[in-house]
Order: sequence, then C-alpha cells, then structure tokens
Amino acid sequence: MGLPRFAMASNSTGAPNASSPFELARDESFWREIATYYDRTEGILNLEHGYWGKMARPVQSAYLDAMRMVNAQNSFYARKDFDGDEAVATRRIANALGAHEDEIVITRNATEACHNLIRQYRGLGKGDAVLLADIDYPGFKTHMHWLAEGRGVRVVEIKLPVRATQPEIRDLYFQAFEENPNLKLMLVTHVSNQHGLVVPVAKITAEARRRGIDVICDAAQSWGLLDFTVSDLGVDWAAFNLHKWIGAPVGTGALYIRRGTLEKIAPYPGEQDPDNTIVARRVHPGTYNFAARLAIPAALDFHEQLGSAAKEARLRYLRSLWTDAALRMPHIEVLGGKDEASWTGIGSFRLAGKRTIEDATALQLRIEKDFGIFSVVRKGLASGGCVRITPQVFNRADELGRLVDALKGLAK
Repeated sequence: MGLPRFAMASNSTGAPNASSPFELARDESFWREIATYYDRTEGILNLEHGYWGKMARPVQSAYLDAMRMVNAQNSFYARKDFDGDEAVATRRIANALGAHEDEIVITRNATEACHNLIRQYRGLGKGDAVLLADIDYPGFKTHMHWLAEGRGVRVVEIKLPVRATQPEIRDLYFQAFEENPNLKLMLVTHVSNQHGLVVPVAKITAEARRRGIDVICDAAQSWGLLDFTVSDLGVDWAAFNLHKWIGAPVGTGALYIRRGTLEKIAPYPGEQDPDNTIVARRVHPGTYNFAARLAIPAALDFHEQLGSAAKEARLRYLRSLWTDAALRMPHIEVLGGKDEASWTGIGSFRLAGKRTIEDATALQLRIEKDFGIFSVVRKGLASGGCVRITPQVFNRADELGRLVDALKGLAK
C-alpha cells in the first residue's frame, strides 16, 4: 500500500519534524493534507463522527481489495487461510493497545464485547450490588439492571455533574464505594458517549480493586480519541471499538481480558474452555465480515503513522474552538469537562433551561436546517438531553467557526 505522503515526510509520531503535538494541532496546512486522504460528506457540514469513523482512502482500498478477494475465494480462503490472517490483525491490535495477543479477541464492536462481559461475569450472588453512572452507555445500563432482575443484585447509580473535574469524578465513585460495601461489580466508562467526559479510570479501578470490586471498562469511544495503552487504565476487562476513532471498517471491535482473569468471565453459552485459557471462547460472533477484519492492519498503519498523540491534540484543539466560545454565551449550556484533563475532542451543549429530549431534538433539527450543520442528540444523562459535537481530524478550524456562528445565531 505504501506510506501516505505525510508519513514519509514525518518523524515516527507522524508529525512534521520538530513539531510538538500541541504545535501540530494548530498547523492548518498539515491537517489540510490529512483531509485529502478522506472523502467528504456532501451537502452538509458533518460534525457527528462519534457514530463510526470514516476510513482513510488507503484503508478503504485495503478493505475493498480484501472484499473482492474474499468474494472470489469464498470458503476456500475462509476455511484454509483466514485464521492466520485474523491472527495477524489480533496481534496488531494487541501491540497497539500494549496488551498480549492472548488477551485480545476481535469482536464486531465494543457493544458486543461489553455485553458479553456483563452477561458472563461469574461473581454475583444475592445480596451483592453493582455500580453504574448516568454517563454510561444506555444499553449497558439496561444490561446492568437486567443483572438485578436475573441474579437478585442491587443496582447503584451515581450521577455526575453537568461539567466535572477529575477529582470531582473520582470522589463521587469513592463515595459510592464507601456507602455500598456490598459492591461486587462496576461498569466504568473511559470516555462518555454523551459529552466526551474523561473518567479517571486508573485511580477508580485501583481503589475498587482494593475493596474487592471487579471493574468492566467501556472504552468504546476512547481508543484513537485519546493517546493511551490498556495498562494505563489498570483494568482487567475492557471493550474497544476500531471503527470509531481508529478508522477501521464498520463492524470491528475488540475485547480485552487480562491474563489470569478468565475464570471470572464464563465462556459464551455453548462454548467450552475448561482450563480458562482461551479469550476467544468468551465470544461467538457467527459468520462475520472477513474483509473488515483483514483491513484492520491498514487502519492501524494509518493511525500509527499519524500518531495517537497528534490526533488527540488536534481533536482537543478543534473542540476548544467551539467550547471556549460557547462557554461565554449565556444562552448556551456546555456539557463535559471542567478541567482540560476531563475533556476530549467530544463535547455537547443545549440551550440554557432546555433539558428535555424533545428540546434537544428540536435544537439538533434547527442547527441542521437553519445552519447546515449535522450533529446528534444524546440521552441518558441525569441532567437531560443534549446535542453532541464530534469533529474529526479532517475537519478544518474554520468549520468549527461556522458552528460558533450558529451557536450565536441561536440567541435570535
């Protein structure tokens, strides 16, 4: 496939020589070149890239080539050679996450991985409690409540502030630990899908482990949005997406189970792993998109050539271009981090005093119809509905300026 032009002219981080990630984030000429590797959404300014990430052209080419090959070779390839190629993709994911290959299994998405962890957790009994937060993914919260119905456990839900700092978030979790000594399992979200809030997972997990509480980490939005490895999280189990900020084809995710913890997660119903040694036995995806998995190495190539630190810095910068302005507008309420450590490239807002889902839906439609900007409504927060903004690395700074103008226009 060959290296992209920006990689050939760059150092190992993907950034031009002598540029820090902070400096590079503001280099519009560099990011204009990055944008040439992506096809643009036609007819609207799309600032909703948190659903899934657009493939860069080299990744798309690898995917289409793989799709043609799989279609031509069919079961002859799938039954004879695919396992070896999938092992290569698994190894690349493990290396990128700083994990061991036998700790990773490819899934269709983080949702599949996280649901399997919740459903197959072996450690609950009557009298135990499980913990979640309002910022967690709605489907996972529902699944935690399903545990209460099926296993007789109590569900504890904490509510985070509309905007929060790292110490504030940490203290709310610690308070829940103190007030609920029968907690056995908790769900913690690394980056909230609603407004991009960063949770200090490592500190929370360390305290949870000290108290005998097991932790399932939802990292669906964070990998590729933030620069980290799985060891930075300190968790035993985590669910990742590759089709969001890594830029792999839709239908690619990963499940991480740390060595030595497989006995706590039962094999998928119908699968067998009597010695608790095979992480792949924790999922059973059936027939999946072979070509999507074959394109994972190409997606990681592009991601690593650009550099995760450079991507994080650029996305944070693009977010700041609109949130800094919006925070000065009395008619706009901004949601997310209160300190920079609690922010990501994702942010959300709503009109002051307008907190219902209906209010958020009307706001999203108005921004789309009146200002030509696409966004998405998010729900699940205790404080109400909001509109999420998720720029990507190919968005220009002036496009975030258009959003700022739209926000100003909402006061009229």
